[in-house]
Amino acid sequence: MMPDLQMSVMCDDVRQENNGKFMLIGLFDVVGMSSFPGLFQRICIVNRWCSGEGPFNQRTRLMAPDGSTVVVEGREIALSLANGEANATSVEWFLNVKFNAPGVYWVEVLLNGDLHLRYPLRVAAVTPRPEPPQVA
Repeated sequence: MMPDLQMSVMCDDVRQENNGKFMLIGLFDVVGMSSFPGLFQRICIVNRWCSGEGPFNQRTRLMAPDGSTVVVEGREIALSLANGEANATSVEWFLNVKFNAPGVYWVEVLLNGDLHLRYPLRVAAVTPRPEPPQVA
């Protein structure tokens, strides 16, 4: 039985407590860049699967605004759900992601090679804050 994707979330970082709970830090849906092309230090994508049974392979990738150029792609992650009540959580970090221009990029989550979910990530130009004056 194919699983459901319960969530796919972008954030700055993820920690796992001793009791197994995940803590997602800095949830976001837009990336602000002061210049293009530019590197965004880190994007973390957390996917949680449930209501399925058996082994599966997941892959997550970030697509350019043209919808066909892969900006960055994660490795294939093997998941296994023992029964319909089980769940599996994957955490991937994408480091130094290069954005060539502002626009709407696309996060794609594939399951067994097939597109399962696609959602937008807006990349926008921002003006850096001026430095506060130094007090002598």
